[in-house]
Amino acid sequence: MTIDQVFIGFMTLCGLIVGGLVALLPQSRSIGIPPYFGVLLFMAIFEIAAFARGRGAPGSVIKMETRLIGFLLAVVLIAVLPYLAGQPMTGLF
Repeated sequence: MTIDQVFIGFMTLCGLIVGGLVALLPQSRSIGIPPYFGVLLFMAIFEIAAFARGRGAPGSVIKMETRLIGFLLAVVLIAVLPYLAGQPMTGLF
């Protein structure tokens, strides 16, 4: 598996976790920080770990397209899971 494939899987998991948290605890939307900032935090942690593990060598850094796809996938999951749980689409962003 390449680092890009691992990243997509990781972002899917993060989207499911944050989306599930928003679906189970709707009051978590109103804490002042949008839920997608949690995804950005997870992305930063993964990036730092991948860079430190590979020491910045080629193949250990995630491509920009993969970053965008992973972020969009996680944000879509954050929006879809509460919708499927029957909650309104307000307050997510």
